[in-house]
Parts: sequence; structure tokens; C-alpha cells
Amino acid sequence: MNIKKYLSAGVFALAMGMTSCVGDLDLKPNDPNLVDTSDPNFAENSLAICYSGITCSGYGGPGHSYVEIDGLDAGTSAYLRLIFTLNEFCTDEMIWIWPDAGIVDITGCTWGQSNVIINGVYYRLMGHIAICNQFLINTASNTDEKTLEMRAQARVLRAYSYYNLLDLFGKCSFITDEDPAGAKPVQKSSVEMFEWLEKELTDIVDNKLIAETPKLGQVGLDGAEGLLARLLLNAEVYSGKARWEDCQKRCENIIARHQGGGFDNSGLAEHYLYLFCKDNKQYMPGGDNKAENEILFGFCFDADYVQSYGGPTFVVASTVSNTHYMPRQIYGCGAEWSCIRGCQEMAERFYGISDRDVRDDLWMRGVLPGGKLYSVNTDGNLKIDNDGNPEVASEWEEEDYSDRFLGFTGKWNSTGGNAIVKFTNRTMNEAKDGGWAYSIKSPAEYVTYNGIEYRVKDEAYQCDFPETPFSSTSQPVIRLADIYLMYTECNIHGNCGDRSKALQYMNLVRRRAGAPEVGYSEMTRKGIMDERSRELYLEMTRRTDLVRNKMFSGPTQTVWQYKGSANNNEGTRIAEHMSRYPVPYAVIAAQPDFEQNPGY
Repeated sequence: MNIKKYLSAGVFALAMGMTSCVGDLDLKPNDPNLVDTSDPNFAENSLAICYSGITCSGYGGPGHSYVEIDGLDAGTSAYLRLIFTLNEFCTDEMIWIWPDAGIVDITGCTWGQSNVIINGVYYRLMGHIAICNQFLINTASNTDEKTLEMRAQARVLRAYSYYNLLDLFGKCSFITDEDPAGAKPVQKSSVEMFEWLEKELTDIVDNKLIAETPKLGQVGLDGAEGLLARLLLNAEVYSGKARWEDCQKRCENIIARHQGGGFDNSGLAEHYLYLFCKDNKQYMPGGDNKAENEILFGFCFDADYVQSYGGPTFVVASTVSNTHYMPRQIYGCGAEWSCIRGCQEMAERFYGISDRDVRDDLWMRGVLPGGKLYSVNTDGNLKIDNDGNPEVASEWEEEDYSDRFLGFTGKWNSTGGNAIVKFTNRTMNEAKDGGWAYSIKSPAEYVTYNGIEYRVKDEAYQCDFPETPFSSTSQPVIRLADIYLMYTECNIHGNCGDRSKALQYMNLVRRRAGAPEVGYSEMTRKGIMDERSRELYLEMTRRTDLVRNKMFSGPTQTVWQYKGSANNNEGTRIAEHMSRYPVPYAVIAAQPDFEQNPGY
């Protein structure tokens, strides 16, 4: 694997292999030859590790992990895959249909402090923080402009990992490059972590320590300020004090930098679906399409150079399903795991809006008709049985794939639910007409016998374009559309900013998708939450949105399929403390002064 094409990192070597002590998480490089700061390419190469710690499982390829975690293979422990799991599977957007250890408890919101997935996320985040800390330690004496800018990038990447720790766990293990050698992490409260992150990101953004126009694959000013805006959006959850106006001001800064191009001169990409396909790098920071660089913060993937069983490879392979007549080839994907279904609640958000809303164009919904296929002879005529009737080759019963997932069977073809798809490994040109799944289907064939047509071949897809084991689609983390909707939400909750502008921004996002505009009646908590879900599903934001809007747990929570129990199709309420995940038992056992989150 090699990401120098995105990082301009000279001779790229995935150099800083890290090992972890499960207890105090005091991670150190395991090869002294890889911290040779006299190497002229050292800074660029080791910064590449800060990026690959998020995109790749490990320095030895997709089957190797930077941080070895008991109970998880390298693919499952990939950074973005773990973040996706904890932010999406426990929500009203999707269900992981396989009864895998650990994941079924995330889906059912029944986890405990020994859950292997939760533990894996904590260790993976701390492992990445250690990599960034090591880079900052080894470049501390460099004062040239290029290295100082790279150090700012590493600080933002580290902040992203600390943000995820704060968001998921509240209480955090904390250590930086400024701590003395041999120091152990200390535990910071949610308020302390919020304050540190705000100070860290504000310093980088307001002092312009990071490039406004970064190289492709690198984080820049938009990404840093977008992360700061997301932190402030959730300030009430993290610190106990709402900061709607401060968040809105950060959104205005970002929006102002993107005016003048793209959809309605908003900076948004002209086509929504193009943001999630194989050549979406043009919309990334540093991408070629400067007028539509909608992806403010994201990570580059490549089928040849940046391989991982996390990121878009995981999202595409998990969501496509041949049982929904969606073979993997349609999406240019070499794998077809068929293990994610969309919830009924997610599908209902698109009902009655408009047939033109493209944001669910890749879904497959509805009822597959029951029927029979009949046998033919080599001459193409029907085979006739001894009773003079056409011979049946196969038949199937009607199966309902329209709404509700019907049960955990432990099989790849569990029935029910929507195939909720958003990412593809096909190019924009292949997708230019929208609805990739519908453009290459050949019709069924029939043979007439005694004046009656008998179906002898099923409908089939002509999949004559390449598929690859890994995806070249890049992973958006924060998009400009999210920023527009943040502005609107700040007005709804904090009554700050311009109300007419807030509605205009919400409708801007809807118009780009092809949905009709709405009025002030939709400027409500439910209205903005539904719109954020329609726009941002599969983008690792839903759990955080539900928690912030008091819809995940507590007295005003909403209920969805399997919430509260993997055996309850209707769902039930969960305890308020479930809005945060537990600190892993092994962490507290190793450092008894660390406290567990309440309720665990």
C-alpha cells in the first residue's frame, strides 16, 4: 500500500509500526530505525503514517493492524470501520443483520463494558494519537515553514481522534507530545476534553497555521474549522453549555470561503451522487474541482495504493445485496457481504417527499414478485412433462423487501429491510444518468406455448465493467452540506443568526438533491433531524445527532427496530446512560484511578 500519490511524501514507507499495552496504552514505535530524524524524508514519511493510521489497518497491508486487539481481525479493527460501527449500527438508519459477537449488542443497544468492538475503538483511537504524538515529538525542533504546516496537520488529525473519544466515551485517556518521556495517560473529563479541543483547533484555525488550499489527501483550513464547528455544535453534550452562536459563526466562515461556484454558487457539488463514487477525489480538499470542493475533511482511498477493509470498501460491500437483485458488479465491488439493511424508519424519511430526490436513488425497495421459471430444450422450445404441461425449472415465493427487517437468521440472505446504498466504486461517467442500479438490466425472456407466454429466463444484469477487491472511492468525514445544515440547526435550537437564511440553507441542500423546498413549519427539531439523516446517512453522524437532540436516550428518546433488544423487532426504550459508551474494563483495571462512566 502506498499513499504518497496523495501526500507527496517522497519515498513512502509505512514506517512507524506501533504496539500497544492494553492497560495504560503507552504506545511507542517498535523499530528504532524508523525514528531516524536525520533521514531527509523523515518528516513527510512519518506524517503519512498519521494519515494511514486512519485509512489503513496497518503497515503490512489490509491484513495487518497497527494496534493488535484481542477478538478483532485487522479488517474489523480498521479505524473508520470502527467509527462507522459505533455511530451507525446503534441508530434508526440501519441494522447489521449478522449475529456477530459484539456487533449485535451495538445494533440492539445492549452493550456492556467488555464489548470487543467498543474496546477496539478505544484502543485504535489511542494508538492513532500515539502515532501523531510521536511525529510531533520527532519534529519539535524543526522551525521551517513546511514542517510547521505538517505539524499543524498532525495536530488536526490527533484532534480528530480525541474528538471521537470525547464524542463516544466522554471521559478520555489523555497524553500529548508535551508530556515527559515515560508519562502515562491521565483521564480527562468530558468538559476538560472539550476545552482542550476548542483551544487546540482555535489556535490552528485563527492563527492560520494550516493551508487554506492543501494538497490532495491532506487536511486544510476547512477541515480544521469544520471539526471545530462540529465540536461547538455538540457543546451542550460535551461541556454542559450550549454554544449555538459560536458554532454558527464558524459555519459562516466556511460558507464564505466557498461562495461563487458549484450548485447555485453555494460551493456544493452540482450532483449529490457524484460525491460518493470512484472519482470523488475532485471534491476533496486539494481536488481538481476547486469550485465544488464540498468535502471539507476526508480521506483518500485507492484500490491499488490505499487498501483497507474499512472505509468505502467496507461500506459498499456491506450494503450491496444480491438478495435485493443488487449484485456487487453493479457497484464495481469485488465483495458482496450483504450484512447491512436500512431500517423502516430510515425509508420513511423519503416517503412522500418527491420522486426526484436522488438521495435514495441507489436503494432497492419494493416487493419482488413471486413466480416460476420454465425449462427449455436445446432447440429453445419448452420442455413438456408426461402430463403435457410445461416443465417448471424453479419457482419462488413473494418476499417483502420493502420496509421491515424480518429477523436475525445468521445467514447472508436474511430477508427484509431495505438495501440502503450510498457509496459505489463506479465512476461519475458510468453514473451520470443517476440510479446506477437500474441502467444495465436485460429483460426476462419468454417462450409461447399454446398461445400462452412462459417465462424461461429471469431478468439479469449485464455487468461488463471492472470490479476490484478494494474501493477507490474516498471517504468524506465533513461536507459543506453538513455545514449549511449546522447553521440551520443552530438557528432552530439557539434562535441565533438569520432565520430566513437558515431556511434558505436547508432548502439549498434539498434543491440540490431534487427535493421540493419547505417552509418554516419544517424548522423544528424533527425537521432538521430528518433532513440531516436524508443528506448524511452512512456518513457516521447519526448517533451524535440523536444524542444532541435528546432522541437517543432519556425521557424524549425515540424508538426504532431492535433498539433495546436484538430479539425485539419493534424496539424499546433504553437507559439514559447509554448515550455514552463505557470506558473499557481493561483500561480501568490497568489504571485504577480512572473512573467508569455512570451506569456501567
